[in-house]
Amino acid sequence: MADQTQEGSIHFPFPYTPYSIQKDFMAELYRVLEAGKIGIFESPTGTGKSLSLICGALSWLRDFEQKKQQEEAHLLDTGIAPPDFLEEGPPHMSTNQEASDAPKSTGEPDWIVQFVQKKEEKDRIDRLRDEQIKKKKREERLQQLRHNVHLKYAAKRVRQEEEEMERLLHLSKEMLAAAGSGQPEEELCKEEELLLAEYESDEEKKTVSGAHEEDEEDLEEEHVTKIYYCSRTHSQLTQFVREVQKSPFGKETRLVSLGSRQNLCVNEEVKRLGSATLINDRCLEMQKSKHEKKNKEDEKAKKRKTETHTSCPFYNYEQMQFLRDEVLMEVKDIEQLVVLGKETHACPYYGSRFAIPSAQLVVLPYQMLLHAATRHAAGIKLQGQVVIIDEAHNLIDSITSIHSAEVNGSQLCQAHSQLSQYMERYRKLLKAKNLMYIKQILYLLEKFVTVLGGNVKQNPNTQNLCQTGTELKTINDFLFQSQIDNINLFKVQRYFEKSMVSRKLFGFTTEYGGVSILPSSKEQSKLTGFQHFLQSLQPGPGAAPSSAPGEDEGGPPRLGSPLMQIESFLAALTTANQDGRVIVSRQGSLSQSSLRFLLLNPSVHFAQVVKECRAMIIAGGTMQPVADFREQLLECAGVGTERVVEFSCGHVIPPDNILPIVLCSGPSNQQLEFIYQKRELPQMMDEVGRILCNLCNVVPGGLVCFFSSYDYLHKIHAHWKQSGLLTRLAVKKKIFQEPNRANQVEQVLTEYSKCIKRCSQVKGVMTGALLLSVVGGKMSEGINFSDDLGRCVVMVGMPYPNIKSLELQEKMAYLDQTLPNNPGKSLMENLCMKAVNQSIGRAIRHRQDFASILLLDQRYSRPSILAKLPGWIRDQVEIKTAFGPAFATLRKFHREKSDPS
Repeated sequence: MADQTQEGSIHFPFPYTPYSIQKDFMAELYRVLEAGKIGIFESPTGTGKSLSLICGALSWLRDFEQKKQQEEAHLLDTGIAPPDFLEEGPPHMSTNQEASDAPKSTGEPDWIVQFVQKKEEKDRIDRLRDEQIKKKKREERLQQLRHNVHLKYAAKRVRQEEEEMERLLHLSKEMLAAAGSGQPEEELCKEEELLLAEYESDEEKKTVSGAHEEDEEDLEEEHVTKIYYCSRTHSQLTQFVREVQKSPFGKETRLVSLGSRQNLCVNEEVKRLGSATLINDRCLEMQKSKHEKKNKEDEKAKKRKTETHTSCPFYNYEQMQFLRDEVLMEVKDIEQLVVLGKETHACPYYGSRFAIPSAQLVVLPYQMLLHAATRHAAGIKLQGQVVIIDEAHNLIDSITSIHSAEVNGSQLCQAHSQLSQYMERYRKLLKAKNLMYIKQILYLLEKFVTVLGGNVKQNPNTQNLCQTGTELKTINDFLFQSQIDNINLFKVQRYFEKSMVSRKLFGFTTEYGGVSILPSSKEQSKLTGFQHFLQSLQPGPGAAPSSAPGEDEGGPPRLGSPLMQIESFLAALTTANQDGRVIVSRQGSLSQSSLRFLLLNPSVHFAQVVKECRAMIIAGGTMQPVADFREQLLECAGVGTERVVEFSCGHVIPPDNILPIVLCSGPSNQQLEFIYQKRELPQMMDEVGRILCNLCNVVPGGLVCFFSSYDYLHKIHAHWKQSGLLTRLAVKKKIFQEPNRANQVEQVLTEYSKCIKRCSQVKGVMTGALLLSVVGGKMSEGINFSDDLGRCVVMVGMPYPNIKSLELQEKMAYLDQTLPNNPGKSLMENLCMKAVNQSIGRAIRHRQDFASILLLDQRYSRPSILAKLPGWIRDQVEIKTAFGPAFATLRKFHREKSDPS
């Protein structure tokens, strides 16, 4: 039953009686959103963070909408706006804008000022009336769907009948075309599809594009105030949507889930391509290009000839509108959206985008929010909206990764060869502008290969480079060395976007270069009557490719055009010189060598999001240390300290349910300091083994031990095997090792879990399992070691990043040059502690859970390091200089918790 929680004058509906920390979380969240600030919120896993975000944010949105409706009604009734009338702009900008935009400051006569004010008020009232009419229509449409169920099923039945008729007609046309002389027309049609349309620069298109823009604006729906919630993975987003469904807001909230084509595509022919790049390209290829419109007659003729090749049966405007209404009517996650798409025969990928303007809560992955081009393509408008970024502990890395790019010698040579062949084939048909840009791209590719020390016209696999090694260059230095500083990369980037040359080239190589796109699959369902008769008449060659999908599934994944990867690299080179670097890596042969763009300043991309949105919440289970977020993202993005609010709450578990210990020495008094020079010494590896042997005797269930790298884990495992320590460990705990391959993780975790469950039931000599894992690996994030799966977590050493890394050195230098107080020096420590906090937070997952945490390294006892642990762990830490007292404390803790009586 929902609980009506009240903090001050604010009501927070909640599915149960919330913890006090949840009340504090929601109240602070509400204040941050109301004030238009940026909040950094830390709430440990197991404290109900998702529900607190949902109920706090949607409570604010509820109150905001009510207040706005009241003020709009007042404005429509009286024609006078209240002093604090809610505009769409962010509150933090309103005072500055009012001061700068005040009419009196222009020095105009009073009558002109009054006239302008009255006109603005009249325009505002007219706009409000239009919005209210649209809103009323939308609500009526959704109500009709919600209460008139038979209408919904009637529409579905009619749709199925129409689809069946279209399919049968299409099938008969295919048969006639195969039996007749349709082949030449199909080939001509393919050539037309592959040919680049006439390219016009933005300046040339200004006069033409006006009419199209007006049409698009008329069709575009007004965006209501909404919350954009994003997380890293689709599974995290699905989990969040299910929390919304269970919350008191689950019935009334208009929510839309956005995802990639790979997750949302319901066209089996496209989905079988496997690779995300291929699915994206094939989907876009099947949509009609705006550049191919010449005149209505040509368009109709072309449509008649190419419909079977270019159109997707799920890309149906009316059906996608129907899907949009279904999405807005009831909260659905990604899986439910895909099922709905199949039922309605509408594309969930595009249909869900139609729902964005009317949605109150939009759920989407990082990439769609943080990448400007993807954001605009999806129709996401952040102006005046609220943004919540969850699981944000690796937000900086995510932004850096999204905007970095790498190309190797093979890709460069392959793209040059393909594009050269394309130009030769269509030279006489291509317009001058297209030829000019294609030649520029070919020149760029040739120069990039030259910088690596190769020849673009020779096989990259057989080209051995005279000079090897890695160089790091500024963007300008790289452009000068490549001799391409005279080319306007911004114009080349715009050409890539507008002409879609990468996709055209992919289509060309698919058609003529031996990379086959799978043919349309025929339905495998049982057919009767006329359907079976029509299919039985199909010629043999047309049916032959039906085995291809099965063959393809077992083969290696196919990649898209290499020019697409190069397009990303060229776009990265348009970054400001001080904000990025180019790493030139020469590795023996040209095919192994690469050019990599490294983004140093993630705030240049984050600043756009911060500037547009009304308020932002950056949330996570472990946000410590927060200095990186403040310095690298917010300060660099120009956000003042007065606009940033930090909130961190404790855990819901009783304080005595957790025992964190910093252990400075082992059983044989060996000092524990796992620096690079000492960690592989036999006595250090033996000491870790002895500590684990002792722990296995007192810790029930599962024990998870984290190492700094896969390499160190393998070395220490081999040493224990040789010394016999592994055999001693295996007496009490069955030993599992984190696999290198991601597809084996699930199997290892299942076996680990089964072993612990079996041992708890049998009560024999073996008491559970020991899992050897890696910091930053597959098991240090997103895996729950709750209850018996993780009664003790051990961290061996401090997982500092490699100081010899060129990228890290450059990042540190960049931070020292651009920010005060030399933050570059603390970057390594911050990166290390972020990784530690993620790993040790795996064990405690709910209120009744308990676990011990053992940090094996005396450096953890330093005040500066302790300060970067999460507060709920830091407050309970015990520093033990000797192993004896530490072991006694651990034994007592686990005895009391395992047997409370």
